[in-house]
Amino acid sequence: MDQHVAPKNQYVTEVDNPADIENSKPSKSRFLFLLGFFCYFIFAWAGCYNLYVHRYKSNTDIQVPDNTLYNPKYK
Repeated sequence: MDQHVAPKNQYVTEVDNPADIENSKPSKSRFLFLLGFFCYFIFAWAGCYNLYVHRYKSNTDIQVPDNTLYNPKYK
């Protein structure tokens, strides 16, 4: 006798796992929506942070040689 098959005189009862999202469409839909929302939020936040880290810093104090100006001054 196969040990994985229930005998004919016994009933097999399956217990649903309440944490399984496959059993409830609203729960699955809510989970997938929140997963997508937070993934999008993290992606956008990381992009903004990367733009902040690599932002333009003013270079007003750099000495430019006179011969490279728009109107160059020669000696």
